[in-house]
Amino acid sequence: MSTNFTEAFKFYKRKNPFPDLSGLVDAHSGQNNESLKPIRCSNAPENVTGFGLLSPEEWKIHELKHHPGLLVIRNPFTPSGQRYWAARCLKDFPKSPNRTNLQTQRLPEDSQKDFWGFFTATDDECVRKKLKSSLRWSTLGYHHDWDNKIYTEEEKHPFPEDLFSLTGILAEILNFPDYRAQAAIVNFYPQGSTLAGHTDHSEIDLEAPLFSISFGQDAIFLIGGTSKDDPATALRLHSGDIVVMSRESRLCYHAVPKILSDSQEIWNAEYFPETTLAAEMDGDLWEKCSRKSFWSPFNEYLRDCRINLNIRQVLSGNATTL
Repeated sequence: MSTNFTEAFKFYKRKNPFPDLSGLVDAHSGQNNESLKPIRCSNAPENVTGFGLLSPEEWKIHELKHHPGLLVIRNPFTPSGQRYWAARCLKDFPKSPNRTNLQTQRLPEDSQKDFWGFFTATDDECVRKKLKSSLRWSTLGYHHDWDNKIYTEEEKHPFPEDLFSLTGILAEILNFPDYRAQAAIVNFYPQGSTLAGHTDHSEIDLEAPLFSISFGQDAIFLIGGTSKDDPATALRLHSGDIVVMSRESRLCYHAVPKILSDSQEIWNAEYFPETTLAAEMDGDLWEKCSRKSFWSPFNEYLRDCRINLNIRQVLSGNATTL
């Protein structure tokens, strides 16, 4: 589909008639794979599997030919790894003192402090439905000021150690030395939701890559150029896929015009638990995610929603403050 970013967004966002998906690039099915260039990475740090990842030798990494620096890692997670990180996104990352959009809405105060605790405790199905559709984002580490599009030292909390180490491993394998995760935005997408076209330019170090990890339902990810008049490419992202925006693609327009249904539930596939878990990981949560009774509400959420974990470095070099 050869069209500019604005036209492509409108095309894939529409509901009636439903858009033709034959133009999507899909690293899983091989659809339009002539747009993808295989990438080989030789760096493989120790203890990779301790973070819910497959061995790097099994990873399939591609670069989008018409968008240099846009990398796609085809689901490098084990099913148990997907469960752990999805649970972290829902159970822990929307908790106070992290920021969420719920703090600006007329919802019970307990839900604003602990979304998942309140969500799973209430028996009121109407309240659960409202909460599920209301939660749209949570921020970690440096909290982004959406109005002024800046980060400040006053709006900052400790960054999760397990997520810091996970992205450090990804950066090392992809040869991005000295990468340090310092801020994250967790986006929550109920069916029917979208993310409008934008660029990410609030960080001081714009040379550092952005890591974007998907869990749950599929999504159409649209990547264009530095102008909305530039041609755009649409990717179909599946649960566990990782998109890396680096080099030329780092400041390009991107968007999510549509959430797609995927009934595969790869996070529920048969799996063998990792024998050694990294010290930064929450071992208790990891073990609980293997229990059907504990995992069931997370599973229900993922069956019709998508989670996107977007991680970035804020500071330049070895700087410790803004």
